[in-house]
Amino acid sequence: MSESGIAQGLLLFPGSGAVEDGRTSRAEESAAEIVARVSAGDQEAFNELYRKYSPMVHGIILARAPRSEADDLVQDVFLTVFRKIHTINDPNALGAWIASISRRCVSDSYRRAKPFEELPDEVSSGKHPVNEANEVLSVIKELPEAYSETLILRLVEGMTGPEISEVTGLTHDSVRVNLHRGMKMLRTKLEGGRQEK
Repeated sequence: MSESGIAQGLLLFPGSGAVEDGRTSRAEESAAEIVARVSAGDQEAFNELYRKYSPMVHGIILARAPRSEADDLVQDVFLTVFRKIHTINDPNALGAWIASISRRCVSDSYRRAKPFEELPDEVSSGKHPVNEANEVLSVIKELPEAYSETLILRLVEGMTGPEISEVTGLTHDSVRVNLHRGMKMLRTKLEGGRQEK
């Protein structure tokens, strides 16, 4: 499997949605088995890896970067995963390893980024569902990292608590606590913002 083949495959599957290609996935396959198959050049194994971890990657990136950059950064993450999968120390910690690459990818992109200019308030304001969703997303991004990531994986990516735990390597209790505390902080911030207006 060549790097250009991977890149081509990623372009077929942009964003955070699941990939449907008519093949049955190996639901019971361990992370170590997927790592071994991808390392051996198995395209279907890489597709499985992408299907399983792309919502997590998208959520982590969305917690740190503008939505307009998310799809490109997701592709960058999976190209890095493909290039470096043979270097993973603990194949059973695949989710945590991919999450680490995702965070580093966003940090690296900001180091290379050119400064941009914000739209004036009078242009960007207005009550529209998209504006309200962007406002909520902005508030989520202001929360501590553990809460913002978990909330985005739950609220934006639609992952369940057990799914978040599985792909990130966090315990079920940690995910539950992060979601509970994050939602409480989010409500407080949103209610405070509404009272100020």
